[in-house]
Order: sequence, then C-alpha cells, then structure tokens
Amino acid sequence: MSIANPDALVSTNWLADHLSAPDVRVVDASWFLPKQNRNAREEYEAEHIPGAVFFDIDEIADTDSGLPHMLPPPEKFSSKVRKLGLGNGNRIVVYDSNNYAASARVWWMFRTFGHTDISVLDGGLPKWLREGRPVEDLPPVPRTRHFVARFNRLLLRDYDHVLANVESHHEQLIDARPAPRFRGEIPEPRPCPLQGHIPGAVNIPSAELIDETTHTLLPPDALRARFDAAGIDLKRPTVVGCGSGVTACIVALGLHLIGANEVAVYDGSWAEWGNREGSPVAQG
Repeated sequence: MSIANPDALVSTNWLADHLSAPDVRVVDASWFLPKQNRNAREEYEAEHIPGAVFFDIDEIADTDSGLPHMLPPPEKFSSKVRKLGLGNGNRIVVYDSNNYAASARVWWMFRTFGHTDISVLDGGLPKWLREGRPVEDLPPVPRTRHFVARFNRLLLRDYDHVLANVESHHEQLIDARPAPRFRGEIPEPRPCPLQGHIPGAVNIPSAELIDETTHTLLPPDALRARFDAAGIDLKRPTVVGCGSGVTACIVALGLHLIGANEVAVYDGSWAEWGNREGSPVAQG
C-alpha cells in the first residue's frame, strides 16, 4: 500500500536536499510533559536543524481558555507565525524530538488555519542526529512573512459536538492515550476528577503508530492494519482525542497518510472532558 497523501511526510534525505531551498521553512515544535523534566526551548537553543525556528504550542495558543495549548484565534495564530517568518507561499517542514509530539500538532494547526503546504519530518530530530546531519545553535533571524488564516472548522471539534456524538454515533471517535489511561486504571498526568474514556471511543494509542527503533511512522500497510484492527472505517468521518489535543494529532496524521480525509481533532480532549461535571464516562 502506498501513502495516499505523501506530501504530509518528508524524509530526512528530502529535507537535507531542500534545506537551502528559498521556499522551504523549517520549524522545531518540540514539547514535553512536565513529568519528562526536559525543557524544549533550552534543547532547541543548544541544537536545532539549521534555520529552524521554534514553535511553542503553549505560547501560540488560546491562553485565556483555562485549558492547555488550545487552538488560538485565527488573528493570534497569524500574528505569531508571521513573526516566525512563516507565511503564504512557504513549504513548511515541522519536526520535534519527542516522537511527533508536537510536530503533528503543529501540522494540524496550520492545516486548520488553511495552510496545507506543510509536512512532518519522519523520524524527527532523533533520526536527523543519528544520521550525523548538521545542527546549529545560532538563533535564526526570520523576516516577517504575510500569512492569512482561513479557518477550516471541519478539522476541529468542541465539547458539545462530541457530547452529541455520544448519542448519535455519527462520527467514529478514537482516543490516542495509552491504554491504562483509556481504561481509567491510572491517573491522568494533569489533575482530573474523572478517569476513563468517552463512551463509544476506541483506543488507538499514538505510540503504536511509531516504530520505537527508528522513530519513524509505521509504513502504510501497518498503519492500515492497526486502524482495521480497531474497526475504523476510513470512509466515515472520524474524531480523535487524547489528553490535551497533542498526541491525537499523531493519529490524525496517520489516518491522513492512508487516505482518511474527514478527520477532526477534539481540541479540549480529556483535559476538558474529564473536568466537566456531568460528562459521561466509560471505563475498562
């Protein structure tokens, strides 16, 4: 099986060959949970792919929502990415150093705001470094670029929409969290009174879509087999959630690669669902 949407993913070889192309912009979107005790910005400042700018999903976010790294208003997103030198006409390649969290998130954000000329670096920084490719610690000096956000609401779901879907089952719902969290057996990494999952959701942990040895996404046949095993119909509309809307985007990327084009992300995810009184919850 070949990749249905190959432009969503580029290899380290491709990026090395196009690193100096005038229309290519590289973005480091590394991000870590607090329990990982790693500082993404400090690591970026120590070494990054030449020319890469740093995209902070906690800063380029709706910081007034009370939920972590929620999608910002279009105006804020446009303002922030313009200052990073990312604009219309750019081919953007985004990577990270933590198994696609949050390069897939940034890929989804740009597509949600109408910029589809964006790819994720397969294998991310770990593969780039393992191959001995160049890095630098120089801060880039980007020129402001023009960016116009065109909000594609088809790629976004909110609490009310997902709640209604619990009854209607119109859309397939995937939960990308690790299985013990999905089953409600262990606490969430953030304080949360409810444990378990949204009724009707199927569990496809995002880590299962990644080759832990190479840090690359599974090949298309293996991706298809994993979604088939969970009963996912690629022709039906699908919504993906997780803990806070980050690793859900890895699953959305995997689905997109094998041809599922009606895939949305529940942005609030369990950080919202598990803290809303009256949210229906299933366990096991």
